[in-house]
Amino acid sequence: MTNILELPETEIVPLRELDATVKVVGSKSYTNRFLAIAGLCHEQTVLRNALHSQDTILLAEALRAFGHVDVDLDAESATITVTPLGRPMRAPETAIDMGNAGTPIRFLITMAALAEGRTVLTGNTRMRERPMGHLLDALNTLGVDARAVHGNGSPPIEIPGSALVGGSTRIDGTVSSQFTSSLLISAPVTEKGVQLEVVGDLVSKPYVDMTIAALRQTGIAVGRREFSTFTVDGGQRYRGGEIAVEPDASGMSYFLAAAAVLGGRVTIPGIGPGSHQGDVGLVKAFVDMGCTATSDTDGITVTGGPLTGIDIDMGDMPDVAPTLAVVAAFARGRTHITGIGNLRVKECDRIDAVATELGKMGVTVDTTQDTMTVHGGTEPRGAVIDTYDDHRIAMAFAVAGLRTPGVVIREPGCVVKSFPNFWEVFQGLRGNG
Repeated sequence: MTNILELPETEIVPLRELDATVKVVGSKSYTNRFLAIAGLCHEQTVLRNALHSQDTILLAEALRAFGHVDVDLDAESATITVTPLGRPMRAPETAIDMGNAGTPIRFLITMAALAEGRTVLTGNTRMRERPMGHLLDALNTLGVDARAVHGNGSPPIEIPGSALVGGSTRIDGTVSSQFTSSLLISAPVTEKGVQLEVVGDLVSKPYVDMTIAALRQTGIAVGRREFSTFTVDGGQRYRGGEIAVEPDASGMSYFLAAAAVLGGRVTIPGIGPGSHQGDVGLVKAFVDMGCTATSDTDGITVTGGPLTGIDIDMGDMPDVAPTLAVVAAFARGRTHITGIGNLRVKECDRIDAVATELGKMGVTVDTTQDTMTVHGGTEPRGAVIDTYDDHRIAMAFAVAGLRTPGVVIREPGCVVKSFPNFWEVFQGLRGNG
């Protein structure tokens, strides 16, 4: 079979019927969190069903570069093993290039302040535009002289070593929840612990819930007052052992969306209503639009139906807003999506990207700084879709091609960031329908 990842573009062939059970990759968010935690643990950690993607591999390689742990990546068995080497964490002599891996670089900015020596973290062109200033401000308050090399709040970031001992600080919560998670992950191994106040309305709250769930699962006590203050005592030790990573809720969104636009049925096993992943909330959104769904300990099933536009705040699940927007293009009436301003500082400006590409398909999309309004009711037409080196744009618009002839996805290889075998799983829908 042709390796779609290596093609400059791929055309999506429409699908008439869909009734499938789809196994998606392990959660990127949980794999990143447990990897970072394992890098601070004195015991061996084995992650099962771990995601092997561009982001997680970059984080694994970065941890290895500090010289204190060995990281074994076994993609065939979906396992990552992190083994402490009994050596101190030391900054590498050269800068660590994190590509466009936003979550990992933000976790590493705080972790690097625990290492000996000066660490420099950098990335690709888009990464060198992404905001880190609020995290740097919080670290500066804790006595860590972390700084943006070019003074613009973006990578390259320089972090002095052995500087993080803990204390009280504040973090602006309005740009990224990853800043809060970064501080929480490193807090337990500091001398004094960290008392953290979140200023403003924290975006993407479920991701902080995921961080706290991961901390508690690995033996760390965390105090909190909703999403406004967090207290983590210092001198704690992470617990190693085996950890099973649940399926990726963002990754499953594209297959549930396929059921929605085709009026078919898709089941995702291994993830249930108790998941802390905020993107599970997309299931309810699809139900509100006219689908039916069942959710239990065996998995989640969505069955498509006649779709109607909705009003929805996606502040807690912004990563799946492009998925919903594509589905909304096939719905009757308007869909108004709010609370997604931070999409403008992701791998690309996802608000503009979605609006532009749906516009090519003849769908009208109105935007503001933090909203999208998709006007459905007219059947979308085929178009060549630019992906902006953004995995979520590629995967969301692939769904449109299952119903609309003539959809071509440019640079399909960008999916390796979060879902390397996406096209293989996507093609597998044809064997089930």
